[in-house]
Amino acid sequence: MDVIAGIDSGIDRLAGAFAGTLLRPTDPGYDAARRVHNGLIDKRPRLIARCAGTADVADAVRFARDEGLEIAIKGGGHNVAGRATVEDGLMIDLSGMRGVHVDPRARTARAQGGLTWAGFNRETQLHGLATTGGAVSSTGIAGLTLGGGIGWLMGRHGLALDNLVSAEVVLADGRVVTASETEHPDLFWALRGGGGNFGVVTSFGYRLHPVGPMVTGGLIAHPFAAARDVLRHFRDVTADLPDEMIVFAGLIHAPDGSGEKLCAFVVAHCGTLAEGAAAVAPLKAFGAPVVDTVGPISYCALNTMLDGAYPAGALNHWKSSFLPGLPDEAIAALIDGFARCPTPMGQILLEHMHGAVTRVAPTATAFPHRAPGYDLLVLAEWMDPATSPACIAWARETYATLLRFASPSRYVNYLDADEEDGAIAAAFGTNLRRLQQVKAAYDPENLFHLNQNIRPVA
Repeated sequence: MDVIAGIDSGIDRLAGAFAGTLLRPTDPGYDAARRVHNGLIDKRPRLIARCAGTADVADAVRFARDEGLEIAIKGGGHNVAGRATVEDGLMIDLSGMRGVHVDPRARTARAQGGLTWAGFNRETQLHGLATTGGAVSSTGIAGLTLGGGIGWLMGRHGLALDNLVSAEVVLADGRVVTASETEHPDLFWALRGGGGNFGVVTSFGYRLHPVGPMVTGGLIAHPFAAARDVLRHFRDVTADLPDEMIVFAGLIHAPDGSGEKLCAFVVAHCGTLAEGAAAVAPLKAFGAPVVDTVGPISYCALNTMLDGAYPAGALNHWKSSFLPGLPDEAIAALIDGFARCPTPMGQILLEHMHGAVTRVAPTATAFPHRAPGYDLLVLAEWMDPATSPACIAWARETYATLLRFASPSRYVNYLDADEEDGAIAAAFGTNLRRLQQVKAAYDPENLFHLNQNIRPVA
């Protein structure tokens, strides 16, 4: 009782200057605020600090330190492992911090840490500008950028983190610093790929590029029976793509809920519409697709076209690795695995990486995965909790059959909650040692550890 009374007293002190909202388990709105995108995650924080600004974040961090509470940081809440929430600790919720300022002359934007890519793109596209962002528009800018940032512009403009020019960070001791190439450059290096290990990033400065408002993109789907030929064609096409073009492949289910299996391309081209039409022609001419939506599309619409496949509250379990190539044996294993998928929302995705992403040195940022290839994602998604064991087992078993084709590398943003320490080493590769040293400098007590955790080492 004395411990609880002490924390309650601390909450009262925190509330004195707090501009946002503090939610306890009995407060209205608590249940909605504690939820994250993955419905498989069901945790109950002792307190949710819905911050209105950086001062609120700093006060919340100090409060958690003083009270010995674990800290989870919620931006968009999309992380599949549920790292945005915590059982019986403090959730620092940035979702109310969604301000963004665009400087069209400098081609930069400053965006707060609770913003989603939908909000970011809406503001930047007023000026015909964009930066690489999430392929699902409800994803938060914070988690995606700090862990990497795969998106439709990465062939031409690199990952989201490659376009980061500065970050405002609340450190473990409550101090607020700016990280950039000239201020705290070691921290800035680590933030670009090291995840949420080093502090709470309350705002991000991005470099913008002329894009849109109209680009070329859409989905082309073929019958599952043609998957072997379709994936071979995908392999051939991705061997020689212009920087402006991104092509992902997916073994998916029809969006009408019928459960029909399909093999699809998802395409984006950020050049002129004439260039885009010429670039997508070989994909449109191939085979006998049952769906073809590829054509002129607004950049904002391109970034929402996949949203319906990933509804908030759906249950998710993911497995992911990088594939350096796509041999016929891997294609056969992908098809065999998907044939056994037990959920009509399940997918196996291949996100091709080339161009600007691969022209950055592996040690230039904390994100080390700069080789051309494919990010493989075995994505189990379902709605009925009774089917959870079967869906989770399918993801794990299918992934296990594909490991023989994978490199030792992992994408940190796709690591699920059951990943072991070896996955952290695979995610950061040769950069891990330097990341551990930066962690020791900025968070020596590992206060921020409810993430894909890097343990501090001097």
